[in-house]
Amino acid sequence: MVIRGEYYSEKAQKLHERERPVKAARGKILDRNGKILADNRAVTTVSVIHSQISDENEVIRKLSELLEMDEEKVRKKVEKVSSMERIASNVEKETGDKIRKLGLSGVKVDEDYKRTYPYGELASRVLGFTGADNQGIIGLEVEYDTWLKGTDGTILSLTDAKGVDLTDAGENRIDAIDGWDLTTSLDLNMQIYAQQAAQKVMEEKQADRVSVILMDPRNGEIYAMVNIPEFDLNDPFTLPEDNGGLSEKEKNDKLNAMWRNPCLSDTYEPGSAFKIITASAAFEAGKVTLEDQFFCGGYRVVEDRRIHCHKRTGHGAETFLQGIENSCNPVFIDVAQRLGADAFCDSFERFGLLEKTGVDLPGEAGTIMHRLEDIGPVELATMAFGQSFQLTPVRMAATVSALINGGHMVTPHIGVKLTNADESMEKVLTWNSKGLIVSEKTSETMRYALEKVVSEGGGSKAYIEGYAIGGKTATSQTLPRSAHRYIASFIGFAPADDPKILAMCIIEDPQGVYYGGTIAAPVVRDIFVNILPYLGIEKSQTVDIQDKSDGGYTG
Repeated sequence: MVIRGEYYSEKAQKLHERERPVKAARGKILDRNGKILADNRAVTTVSVIHSQISDENEVIRKLSELLEMDEEKVRKKVEKVSSMERIASNVEKETGDKIRKLGLSGVKVDEDYKRTYPYGELASRVLGFTGADNQGIIGLEVEYDTWLKGTDGTILSLTDAKGVDLTDAGENRIDAIDGWDLTTSLDLNMQIYAQQAAQKVMEEKQADRVSVILMDPRNGEIYAMVNIPEFDLNDPFTLPEDNGGLSEKEKNDKLNAMWRNPCLSDTYEPGSAFKIITASAAFEAGKVTLEDQFFCGGYRVVEDRRIHCHKRTGHGAETFLQGIENSCNPVFIDVAQRLGADAFCDSFERFGLLEKTGVDLPGEAGTIMHRLEDIGPVELATMAFGQSFQLTPVRMAATVSALINGGHMVTPHIGVKLTNADESMEKVLTWNSKGLIVSEKTSETMRYALEKVVSEGGGSKAYIEGYAIGGKTATSQTLPRSAHRYIASFIGFAPADDPKILAMCIIEDPQGVYYGGTIAAPVVRDIFVNILPYLGIEKSQTVDIQDKSDGGYTG
């Protein structure tokens, strides 16, 4: 002890010290206007220190009664010989205060926090939720967990050789450092508008799922991201239909599926909406103009395959602009052939379609695409109108944003800034443009053409009197084709000449009519009716148009 006195002194000190955590308050998650989307509620954690209990039976009886726990379960914890045993966490503060007032020896009641979500199901897969120890599980809660969680403090007390607290020794306390608040680009009102519109069409069409993305195409800020059906963030481990007959593995699989964000974790065939990309690539390469003439006889023969237009009788002679308005497959097959596989794939890569967007949410999937050497005439033809490959909705939204915003590729994102608890420090999150992918001229041409799709073509059900809206409809099939399951979608933006908002709606396996122009375009219209005035976007058009959707293609 003389030679190693310092070592044994430190060891003895640790034997006489007991640490209890002081929980840090998790940072709030706020919308762009300061509305609280994720908050904390004061709760308590009840623990026992075995060596300090004087009457085990009384402790067991009182705790099981007040905590409404099985007495045998409490007994096992109380009788366990350990430095400290947790009996229950997330105990209501009122109950914890009652236990504290009893003055039971060996029972400790510590302050804690429980995560709470004021709007329940709103943006559930975006916000995410926390586990029993307040750690992030999915969504923003896990993406920004390092900032949100804060640093726990400790209460350090001294004990005698039997582990009993020395009442005259006092306690040393290291205060917790609360987590930073996260301000997001989400807009509570726009999220509600979008969620209501998605819920309505899902019920009407008895669809499996409806997803909506609203974002600013100029900088990539996401205003809203909806995935119906959502789940209750305050009760995230309860399945909507669970009769208790599931195995643990089956339940976990269903929970993981329920928590999955289809906007960025699932891929789909974009269908005719991809014609925006094909047209942009052709314009940029100088392979086509809006006035170029084409002929649609109802199909194109490519190698040994006859690839049909949606209008089996054909559109006849048409310009490229009319081909875009009519969503004519043969026209786009011709344009893709003008480009060729090499140039088409180069554009695919230049437009960022082979990369993840880098959105600040976990679980983003990559694009599923042919290798260049595997692209023959048939593959090139089907790719031209968005079939035979898959990408994520958020990837599609980001690329289309660039093609209409003047050509600048943006990073879709939700985080805007982080602020510490006393607001003395702030970290602004930066999301730079990834560069120019097309010229302003190409972007301007696409804006003009896509406005014509809504004002004169198959996207007319997205038209709102007084507003110039651009967009593109799409209808695609899921695999296997024999299942006859469809995905209806529409991507639109406004104002068409200077886009400030982009909206994307995807309806999975709708029953009955399944064309994107018929059922997805009206969803975007309903959302725009609410949010364009809300964003301060004033009406500029005064001339109404005739609804051409009754006799035309709406896919």
